[in-house]
Amino acid sequence: MTTVTPAPASAATAVAVRRARRTPLAGRAGVFAVMSLFAVYTLVPVWWLLVTATKNQGYLFTTNGLWFSHFDLWTNIRDVFHEQDGIFTRWLLNSALYSIGGAAVSTTLSAMAGYALAKYSFRGRDLTFNIILGAVLIPDVMFALPLYLMFSEVHLVNTCWAVFLPSVVSPFGVYLSRIYAAASVPDELLEAGRLDGAGEARIFWRVAIPIMSPALVTIFLFQFVSIWNNYLLPLLMINSDELQPVTVGLANWREGVNQGIPYNVTITGAFLSVIPLIIAFLVLQRFWRSGLAAGSVK
Repeated sequence: MTTVTPAPASAATAVAVRRARRTPLAGRAGVFAVMSLFAVYTLVPVWWLLVTATKNQGYLFTTNGLWFSHFDLWTNIRDVFHEQDGIFTRWLLNSALYSIGGAAVSTTLSAMAGYALAKYSFRGRDLTFNIILGAVLIPDVMFALPLYLMFSEVHLVNTCWAVFLPSVVSPFGVYLSRIYAAASVPDELLEAGRLDGAGEARIFWRVAIPIMSPALVTIFLFQFVSIWNNYLLPLLMINSDELQPVTVGLANWREGVNQGIPYNVTITGAFLSVIPLIIAFLVLQRFWRSGLAAGSVK
């Protein structure tokens, strides 16, 4: 009887890699086509916004919407910041205050909660985490009306707190912090800190936070974008033009087109409101990508 010797693991792996590389040309073309379709779907609206922001009122609907004509971007920007006595600047500052402040506090609270769920054993820990995980699955719009009723009872409607306080709670941030802390913060390192006489607070801020920083940047970025783009909650909570974020303000301008607010001013304002998000992604991109990948394997 002839005995067949199995191939070494390294040889089997090499064969599998060679087979994986033999992807049919039609398959690669299909993947490329799907990716191109999604890229076009994502980039065309942004391109249209950029092109339209460079046109004045007279050329918005009489020229090609996807190409430049009569470059008037700087004039449009000047008109945006002069409309209604320069209230657009106030809207941008409000959005920055809500987004940066809310994201910073939310990231801190998420880090604390996630670290505690990952590194401390206490009764009800798994139940608490499961409840937080369930909250991730509930759309934010479901909380808008209950929050409005709650803040009405405590007379916080039409104040900045009505937008800021809900922004500091992020179930997704707690979930990501817990997963990342469990995977990347070694228990041996924490025990070494305790043996050296460090308190729990010092271990958290000096040991755990630096290790968790990629995940925390990811949480900050996601929360910043979520708060900046939030529309329904500020719309329900705030009636004063002086407290509105840029999303609600631009929607009011769009409704006031027939009342004398030029359409090109609204479009240019929308283009300017996207720039802070682009800057945030460019600045935090490398931390964001590493924060998503790190912690996925231990």
